[in-house]
Amino acid sequence: MTADDDSLLVVHNNLTRNRTLNSNMDFLAEMEQEPFNPNEFVERLAWMTMGVSNLSSNNDDSFSATGLLNNFEETIKHLQVLQVRVQGKCEKLENSCRDEENRHWQKMAKLEEKNKAAVEAFHELDSRINSVATKVVYLGDQLENVNTPRSRAVEAQKLLTHFNGFIKPGGPFSPVFTEKEQLFEAADIIQKLQLVAQELPSAKFSSAQKQIAQKYDEIERSLIEEFAKAQVKGDRAQMKHIASILSHFKGYSQCIDAFIEQSQAGAFSSGDVFLDVVPLCERNAREMKEVFHNPEQVMGKFILNIFYGKLQGTISSSLSDRSRPDAYLKRLHELYSRTTKLSIDLARYDTGNDHTFLSKLVKNIFQRYLESYISLEIRNLKERSASTLKKFYEYKNHQKKPINAGGIQELRRDLQAVIVAKTGAVWETHGGETFLSEQIAVGLLDETKQALIRCHSLSRSSECAANAVQILDVLFQFLIDEFVDYALEVGLQAIPPGESKVQPELHFFGVVREVNAIIHLMDKLFHDSIIPLVVSTPKHGECLQRKKTISEQLENKLEIGIDRSLSAIVGYVKVTLQSEQKKGDFKPEGDEAVIASSACIKVCRFVSVQTERIRTSLDGKNQEAVLSELGVRFHRVIYEHFYQFQYNSMGALCAICDVNEYKKCVLEFKVPMVTALFDTLHALCNLLLVLPENLKQVCTGDQLATLDRSILSNFIQLRADFKTARLGNYLKTLSDDK
Repeated sequence: MTADDDSLLVVHNNLTRNRTLNSNMDFLAEMEQEPFNPNEFVERLAWMTMGVSNLSSNNDDSFSATGLLNNFEETIKHLQVLQVRVQGKCEKLENSCRDEENRHWQKMAKLEEKNKAAVEAFHELDSRINSVATKVVYLGDQLENVNTPRSRAVEAQKLLTHFNGFIKPGGPFSPVFTEKEQLFEAADIIQKLQLVAQELPSAKFSSAQKQIAQKYDEIERSLIEEFAKAQVKGDRAQMKHIASILSHFKGYSQCIDAFIEQSQAGAFSSGDVFLDVVPLCERNAREMKEVFHNPEQVMGKFILNIFYGKLQGTISSSLSDRSRPDAYLKRLHELYSRTTKLSIDLARYDTGNDHTFLSKLVKNIFQRYLESYISLEIRNLKERSASTLKKFYEYKNHQKKPINAGGIQELRRDLQAVIVAKTGAVWETHGGETFLSEQIAVGLLDETKQALIRCHSLSRSSECAANAVQILDVLFQFLIDEFVDYALEVGLQAIPPGESKVQPELHFFGVVREVNAIIHLMDKLFHDSIIPLVVSTPKHGECLQRKKTISEQLENKLEIGIDRSLSAIVGYVKVTLQSEQKKGDFKPEGDEAVIASSACIKVCRFVSVQTERIRTSLDGKNQEAVLSELGVRFHRVIYEHFYQFQYNSMGALCAICDVNEYKKCVLEFKVPMVTALFDTLHALCNLLLVLPENLKQVCTGDQLATLDRSILSNFIQLRADFKTARLGNYLKTLSDDK
């Protein structure tokens, strides 16, 4: 082999080694990807081996299995080499980790030994400290036992020295009492001298006691002056120091008074004291805590001064005028409510152990006003209610007259009805005026509601229910007795008597409407404002019983008025039919057009008007009950009216036309029972028209089968051809069938 061949071989080996390394790196990078799919790896390997053209060609001769196998074997060898290399690298890393772990555990063991040594040293040091502390405490006690008597002796000597200056009149005093800079030291000395002087016999030391007392007062005044100056400057540290010294003096309260006076100076400038109080307390609460050792007592006195000073003056000035009770009561309630709210707002400040302190202040300030409150409230409510009703009747130009309910009133009504019937006079209806007004009722109820609100706020809890009952009595007196009940009595008198020849002017249904509206409003006030004040008290049952009694009385009068109104309606219908219905209407001679009679038209128009009044005045079951009663009575009048005539065939048609008009009229009632009555009446009128041979069939029809045979017989006898057609035989047949 030549040198050139050797060079070529080296180059070939280097290329092969590089290619192998590159292949190994490619394989390793590809296998480390996630996720690794071996099938896709083999496919790509085959693709690279054969080339795109060979794999995509359909020529089988171009496929070389040997080349593919060789390439796979070579790749497998590369992978095996790669596995060996990776295995070696893993072993190196594992060995490195084990070495690092061993070093870590060795380090931990050394640290644990050091920690144990440190703990032992700490316990030893703690024991030494405890031993030294015990000795120090012992030595301190020994020193204190020795020093305390010595200090007391020194202090006693100083006090005796200062006391000698007060034995002789005029001194000489120690310089401590004359130099202003030593005021605080002088205060401490004079306070102790004062205590000593009190224990000495007055006969021997009266002169010294007197001079000490004078100096005591002088220093006390000086301290208070210095406190006031410090407060003006805002020097809280100085204020605290002086307050601490003065706390041992008898005039400590004067220091607090000076603080309060200075704090409240010019504080009430907004014109509304209630708005100024809480911010004022808020500003001074923090200063009290910093300056005084008893801030809760100072705050209590601070608030007490506000209540009995500025606040009480404002209240007294506002409530001095009682010329207008209504305005006075409103001011009283407003001031009491605002004061109560103010006390609640101030409750967050600590004023001592008395939790009722603020409520007691409020009660004490308003006590003289609340004692006479309820009598003034009742008097004012009566006066305003009476004035409201008086203005109402004056506006209506009505002179209210006493009305005596009962038998005498009924006798007078009957006599008046006789006089009207004979003379043709007009029945007094007051021009249709109901003498009721929902607006007036609302005004009375609103006055009562405001009174109840004041009652709840201004009455003692033990008297609230009884006071509420008194207010309720006034409401019943004026709203029910003087207003609603009076209007009901007038309305009852204004109802015309039954069977009047003149079309009655019925306005009682309007009274019913307004009474119902007023009662609903009163019920709402009763449940919303009265019940909460009397519930859980003996007055609760009493109020419910009184309301029940009043409601029953009103309902009874309403029922009487409705009954009289219905009687007046059907009475007028009866008189109208009797006077305007002619016998010829149901027994005409010619072949005139068959229409409803004029009497029927007039009656239907009248009843329709009254029906509309009832429907607008009543609602619900009350409306249905009244219309049902009217329908029954109306049916009875029409039914009995038909018995007054005989009917030929044309007259029977006229009667049926009348019944149809009556049916249209009662359809407005929207009461099925009344409609059924007139349907039956219509079927009865058919008996006046059908051929004799069809009577039996009609009598046994659905509408007449349930009627008594005597009714059918009586109706058939009204036919003009009853005798000529020998209809008596048919009646016998009906009786036999029965």
